[in-house]
Amino acid sequence: MSQLFTAWQLDSLRLANRIVIAPMCQYSATDGSATDWHLIHLGHLALSGAGLLIVEATAVSPEGRISPQDLGLYSDANEAALARVLAAVRTHSPIAVAMQIAHAGRKASSREPWNGGTQIRPDEPRGWQTVSSSTLPHSASEVPPLALDRAGLAKVRDDFVETTRRAARLGLDGIEVHAAHGYLLHQFLSPLANQRHDEYGGSLENRMRFPLEVFDAVRSEFPADKPVWVRISATDWVEGGWDLDSSVALSQALKARGCAAIHVSTGGVSPAQAIPLSPGYQLLHAQRIKADVGLPTIAVGLITEAEQAENIVADGKADAVALARAMLYDPRWPWHAAAKLGAKVSAPKQYWRSQPREFSNLFEAANFGQR
Repeated sequence: MSQLFTAWQLDSLRLANRIVIAPMCQYSATDGSATDWHLIHLGHLALSGAGLLIVEATAVSPEGRISPQDLGLYSDANEAALARVLAAVRTHSPIAVAMQIAHAGRKASSREPWNGGTQIRPDEPRGWQTVSSSTLPHSASEVPPLALDRAGLAKVRDDFVETTRRAARLGLDGIEVHAAHGYLLHQFLSPLANQRHDEYGGSLENRMRFPLEVFDAVRSEFPADKPVWVRISATDWVEGGWDLDSSVALSQALKARGCAAIHVSTGGVSPAQAIPLSPGYQLLHAQRIKADVGLPTIAVGLITEAEQAENIVADGKADAVALARAMLYDPRWPWHAAAKLGAKVSAPKQYWRSQPREFSNLFEAANFGQR
């Protein structure tokens, strides 16, 4: 029996299998609001048979967006636009839907990847002044961010709270707090970005303080019977930066605060990073956190093959696997994985006749009562 296709209990949320669709920015919103692209994109992925769909990094404020086209959940218009998308998804798919909420910090005000991804300066059209833990720019050529003062920190916390309240009203099944990939909360964690001299900088305890305050605020505002978890970068891949031992300490602190899982990625805070890419190159980090902390982990990073994903779960290296680019390339990846592993997968009845004859028992009816 395939372990990848066994049910998974993420805190109080029951998932049909261990396949997670990772959050992937689409840079296709209008003033933070989801568009028809999101309706097509998320609707398409919702029919994949995966157990969990995590909506892309969703900004908690306009200045927290990575790009001017980033998705947001900070206004009534944003909320209404997402409600339309979620209503369509839920009409036709039983997939659990969570959202990654985020603030880009000094990596905000950037062009879309297909336009180079470079910083849009504050004095350029569409640009704005960024903020961070310190006044250090992401790269030397960029306009430095402003260091958040106490009022600024309070505003960011309040923005996370307000977005959480909107997510709760939308009925989302879970929230992932984004503390990875060099964005604002990661900027507080990493000594490469955080050179403060107050209680939010210096020691590991101090650098963890603000991300933990944000987590506490989000956890307290989201329904207690729904999970909240965190995505981290387990290492900066830079000497003297954030590392795996620090990630273990952070995960232990998060566990004590009711965190449901750790979604383990790496890198993103420094252009000097040296990442040794290979299949499943981040898996050892997830494995260490799972073993040392005892929290469920979601592994991500160049996991592309069904047998590879099966072995990760079956060997207890992680509790679930997340796919990003592989899912964009093959939105029916769970179908193909189930066929290879001799498992069954949820599929809409409109598509049942598509299954090859040798896999005549591949599909099962969607169970809208699974959550």
